[in-house]
Amino acid sequence: MNTPDAVQPYAALGVKDDEYARIREILGRRPTSGELAMYSVMWSEHCSYKSSKVHLRKFGELSQTTPRGPLLAGIGEQAGVVDIGQGWAVTFKAESHNHPSYVEPYQGAATGVGGIVRDILAMGARPIAVMDSLRFGPLDAADTKRVLPGVVAGVGGYGNCLGLPNVGGEVQFHSTYLANPLVNAFCVGLLRHEDLHLAFASGVGNKVVLFGAATGGDGIGGASILASEAFDEDGPAKRPSVQVGDPFMEKLLIECTLELFQAGLISGIQDLGAAGISCGTSELASAGDGGMRVELDRVPLRDPSLQPEEILMSESQERMMAVVEPGNVDAFMAICAKWDVQATVIGEVIDGDRLIIDWHGETIVDVDPRTVAHDGPVYERPYWRPGWLDEVNAHRAEDLPRDNSEEGLRSALLGVLAHGNICDKTWVTRQYDRFVRGNTVLAQPDDAGMVRVDEESGLGIAMSMDANSRFTYLNPYLGAQHSLAESYRNVAVSGAEPVAITDCLNYGSPEDPEVMWQFAETVLGLVDGCRELGTPVTGGNVSLYNQTGTTAILPTPTIGVLGVIDDVARRIKGAFAHPGDAILLLGDTDDELSGSIWADVVHDGHLGGMPPKVRLAEEKALAAVFRVAAERGLLSSSHDLSEGGLAVALAESALQGGLGFAVTLPGECPTAALFSESAARAIVSLSGADVAQFEQLCAEHNVPVARIGEVTGEDAMEFVGRFAVGLDEARAAWTAPIPAAMG
Repeated sequence: MNTPDAVQPYAALGVKDDEYARIREILGRRPTSGELAMYSVMWSEHCSYKSSKVHLRKFGELSQTTPRGPLLAGIGEQAGVVDIGQGWAVTFKAESHNHPSYVEPYQGAATGVGGIVRDILAMGARPIAVMDSLRFGPLDAADTKRVLPGVVAGVGGYGNCLGLPNVGGEVQFHSTYLANPLVNAFCVGLLRHEDLHLAFASGVGNKVVLFGAATGGDGIGGASILASEAFDEDGPAKRPSVQVGDPFMEKLLIECTLELFQAGLISGIQDLGAAGISCGTSELASAGDGGMRVELDRVPLRDPSLQPEEILMSESQERMMAVVEPGNVDAFMAICAKWDVQATVIGEVIDGDRLIIDWHGETIVDVDPRTVAHDGPVYERPYWRPGWLDEVNAHRAEDLPRDNSEEGLRSALLGVLAHGNICDKTWVTRQYDRFVRGNTVLAQPDDAGMVRVDEESGLGIAMSMDANSRFTYLNPYLGAQHSLAESYRNVAVSGAEPVAITDCLNYGSPEDPEVMWQFAETVLGLVDGCRELGTPVTGGNVSLYNQTGTTAILPTPTIGVLGVIDDVARRIKGAFAHPGDAILLLGDTDDELSGSIWADVVHDGHLGGMPPKVRLAEEKALAAVFRVAAERGLLSSSHDLSEGGLAVALAESALQGGLGFAVTLPGECPTAALFSESAARAIVSLSGADVAQFEQLCAEHNVPVARIGEVTGEDAMEFVGRFAVGLDEARAAWTAPIPAAMG
């Protein structure tokens, strides 16, 4: 309220001294408490990207055309939209919900899923699938046993209740995530071209309607402020209420909103996520051609004691804000009533360029909405390369001892299979419904998720989420490109054509110049990598302050790649399928062990040297081979080579298919052949009758290919002349770690 004599607690709201002075300068007066509440959440790091904007602008330099045509919507919208042909488009995006998921794992993760689903819904699309990328502390740490089950239950519980298949993602572990887990949620939605909707408020006299759940005290400052500061050494210094999700309300909201779109009753729409009504009103008004007046006391409340500042800041879930022509309001309300979704007219579009919010007849906010939503601080924070990185890069894994004996290789393989980043994730994925809606054609443990879009033609989309934080720690520029390349490759080996990306960039405090250097180098790496691959960045998310005390997380650029396949019946699965099939290795293998899982396992957590060479031209050639091979039906299986190298790709293909193999390792050093993590590689299995045709296809695209063995009906993984491991023994090592740690 307007309390001119009270000291304003702006610092407690995350507003810096200079930012408060800037607010006063913009307004030409002291802000009301309502205005201060709005500026505090909208100018937070989480909402305004004030430390990352100067770097993110480089993504705008990329072409906005995918291999399938121009983007229908890109950076700046609630989600990117890609034309996939036949009149269909898909919208997709990833976002983080990291700090809330540490404070309250179940609700933090659940509402992370709910928020990204509403972003997709607000574009006019039906959400059709989700994925998630998760990072936790060491698997054997006590707090991991608290956080991991809650996060997984939250992701699964919310997505399962919505009826959305969870078709992919990853789960990894490292000590730096112990007090700062990462929960990156991804959603993809489907729409016809003509159904695309954007967020803006236009048309003087049009009504502003708030619909969905009532507003409560949960989530006040939950994402916007909580995610804009580092935790202290003892955990969160302050614990604002984490949002509480209701997936059944969200399911009703989805169906209601889609029917409203279909009826042509929505002129503009905005999801209410982080910053709640502050975000919805300011962003809709600033993107439109007029102002907005809102009567805040009309907002339906779950808690009648809420003050207006709390209502403005509340991040209660399952809410949307729409702009509706006056003549359509009754029809709008009727559809909401049909779905038992509460809807209330709380304001209207007005002449001018002001956002005016009243509370019981008193004006408590009178601002230019652009100053709230778009004209926040822009920091060009200092950054420089860490001096300690020289020593880290000099400590190469390639120089470490290698035990190439039979027992040494067996032990290394079993240890790598039991590594937290490699081991079987069934304990996690069995809590997700992967096949609801009936259109999932690939899901975990395949390299990519894939869903059918059109039943008649078989048109489908594939998607993957990947981040190589170990490589990014060693070299942020190259590590970001490896993360991009791995996600691109995972989509490619399914037979789909990679067309566009979204990102979720997770880093420590931007106030640390060494962290900002990691971030700046990551963006440069992604810009250069996307330019070479021809995959535009459609949008994404930045999550900073992922830091506990002085310990930042490993820099983690999570990359989501979307691919298109003309007929999902031509997809390629990951598991070995037929005894007698030939096994071929595609790509060149160099002695590249730095940053590898082998180094971490065999040499007690070693992380040094430089990442493998990035080979983006070779990645494109590899993708072209798989696209043609899928169209011709040449392959029985395919699997990309990434973490764990050839050893893990072979083992996973064997374990998933229940079929052993006999392989002769290429090269002179079996450790390098097994565990090198050289890029742009994959293995395939296929009938011997098709090998010559496939080798010719590889030659046409200049992709190196070598026949290294065959799938057998034996219960063993045999590395001819070196060692063998029984499938049962390998499976025991691979499947045990997470169930054992979780009890």
